[in-house]
Amino acid sequence: MNATDVLSLGDVVRRSGFSASALRFYEREGLLSASRTSGGQRRYARHVLRRLAFIRAARNIGLSLEEIREALRSLPAERTPTRADWTSISRAWRTRLDEQIEALEKLRDGLDSCIGCGCLSLRRCHISNPGDRAASYGPGAVVLPATLRRTPERS
Repeated sequence: MNATDVLSLGDVVRRSGFSASALRFYEREGLLSASRTSGGQRRYARHVLRRLAFIRAARNIGLSLEEIREALRSLPAERTPTRADWTSISRAWRTRLDEQIEALEKLRDGLDSCIGCGCLSLRRCHISNPGDRAASYGPGAVVLPATLRRTPERS
């Protein structure tokens, strides 16, 4: 198979592990592009497999669709991204990952006493959260580091 070969929707589903509906969604969102045959069937350039691997990795570290879209905009649309292309994009992830690691370490180290939820269910909460003052900060686990409070998107 050559780099210029095109793949059917089924080929991409089998190779990428994404469902056909996810591929159509990412296409609607502008993260992928496909050409059409005269019969209207989607055809993808082979480099879409790398884009999909990038999308999977980005989603796994918590990037939003908008963040992924922005990163993909910096990649060449008509050729397979090079190692230098990926390196440039992944540098921006380093800070985010470091923040997530720090937040997870704080959560791990305090997990046996409190997860910052403001629930008042532990004896210690009257010391850490007297009068349930955390309730005034908003819903959810408001004392958790912001990185761990982010609401995951659906896709």
